[in-house]
Amino acid sequence: MKNLSSVGPRSSRSRGRLVVVAVATFALLATGISSATVASAAKNPAKAGGGGTLNFGLEAESTGGFCLPSAQLAASGIQVVDAVYDTLTTVNSKGKSVPLLAKSVTPNAEYTEWIIALRPGVTFHDGTPVDAAAVKLNIDSFMGKNPAIRSQLFPFVLKNVTAVDVVDPLNLKVSLAVPQIAFPDFLGGRLGISAPAQLANQTTCATNLIGSGPFVLDEWRTNESLTVKRNPNYWQKGLPKADGIVFYPISDSRARLNRLEGGELDLMMTSSSLSIYDMKQKSKQGELKVITSDRGSEVAYLMLNQSNAPFNNKIAREAVALAGDANKVNQIRNRGLNTLATGPFPPDSPAHLKKFPRKFNLAKAKKLVAQYESETGEKLAYEYLATTDPENIATAELNKEQSAKAGIDVTIRSVDQATLINEALGGKFQAVGWRNHGLSDPDTQYVWWYSTSPINFGKIKDPEIDRLLDEGRSETDPAKRVAIYKDLNRRFSSEIYNLWSWYTLWAEGYQNNVTGIKGVPLPDGGGRPAVLQGGIIPVTGLAKR
Repeated sequence: MKNLSSVGPRSSRSRGRLVVVAVATFALLATGISSATVASAAKNPAKAGGGGTLNFGLEAESTGGFCLPSAQLAASGIQVVDAVYDTLTTVNSKGKSVPLLAKSVTPNAEYTEWIIALRPGVTFHDGTPVDAAAVKLNIDSFMGKNPAIRSQLFPFVLKNVTAVDVVDPLNLKVSLAVPQIAFPDFLGGRLGISAPAQLANQTTCATNLIGSGPFVLDEWRTNESLTVKRNPNYWQKGLPKADGIVFYPISDSRARLNRLEGGELDLMMTSSSLSIYDMKQKSKQGELKVITSDRGSEVAYLMLNQSNAPFNNKIAREAVALAGDANKVNQIRNRGLNTLATGPFPPDSPAHLKKFPRKFNLAKAKKLVAQYESETGEKLAYEYLATTDPENIATAELNKEQSAKAGIDVTIRSVDQATLINEALGGKFQAVGWRNHGLSDPDTQYVWWYSTSPINFGKIKDPEIDRLLDEGRSETDPAKRVAIYKDLNRRFSSEIYNLWSWYTLWAEGYQNNVTGIKGVPLPDGGGRPAVLQGGIIPVTGLAKR
């Protein structure tokens, strides 16, 4: 069997940007630290706690709660999950999945069976053991096999899993229908491991947060704050550094920044390029610090619903694509800080394509609008669904303005983030401003585009995309695997299923007395944790001086 650290091709992160701006600007190395440094840190842990309680500004509330098998979580929700729960694996600063709560994740020669070995002596917040039976219950719950818990989406995410068997108290075997090279990548992110007590009751599951993570739920006031306190029995000795964190959901990015500048917040997440620009100016004056990254970044785009008019017609899709000038919008809305997108895979992914699929062409867009209206007898018009964040609405307004010049009518409807996700899930949209597809191995995108997936929000029904996703999942040759995913990227370009805008630039702004933003070394020589990948920062090392 092969160790997790050598499994399958992983994307290089060397071309990503990771910049810290303080009183004096300096760059961080994008590579992980040496194994000697990790070993030294592990042998000499500092005392846990004593780092104060931090006020952390999030971009949205997770109104559906944290019953993880059924939760619909964006970046803000996953940030809370990172504090309360541990995942079996995590992504390090090199973009590689490494063990976290698991001691190791090891495949057989065919990649059809994986042995998950757990760490001894780890307990959930309620004192029960994190053992093979508990982890099996979690995976079964995500797969929809726990009668006490609903799981609407994850059964498809884990559809390749045919069986989960307990081998002994600290080992379990996961069997797969077909070889899956990147299976460890599916054990991180949203898949936090919950205590059996949380997974015993659907009614209380969303609010009864019980993990094994560095912090324990203290109080949650929906749409106001969620407070966690230090886990005194955390299995990583000397962690966490902070005594607690209070998460505040503040959907207006400008309001969030105002509270940071006013000292009400100790740190805040944002993907608002305007806020990032302002924070950089403040950092030059020594008033704040800010760290930014677009490594492993999600792509921001206009997601089109292929199941309904007008976007079940390729002529309409191409007309809207050519009418939009993403470069101009990026300059106006993002001050040009973001990198324009050529497809779903970011520049540090091996599946990335450098060539833009098409460029702004108003004259051709007008001709396509006329052709669409002649052939269908219908006016080319659609509704743009956006969140209530004023900056997102402003982006939608620019889209509307540009489309109007080509003769396309656009109406804008804004809802809160949780409602937007629910409406996308239900297919209740024509076009929606969206952000997705970052993180690690391309196989993790399978669920978003496969024709039978319940979270194929765009309702794409393309046998060629299905074929490429299936082949990429099981191909063991790294070069062939990259070629498959590049072909997938080209298929998106030719069919115009989505209108790619730019790769998300994430930032964390924080007060000068906040430390540990970059996290602490991962256990067992796993390297440094990823920072701001998908907007998430590690919380175990956070503290206030």
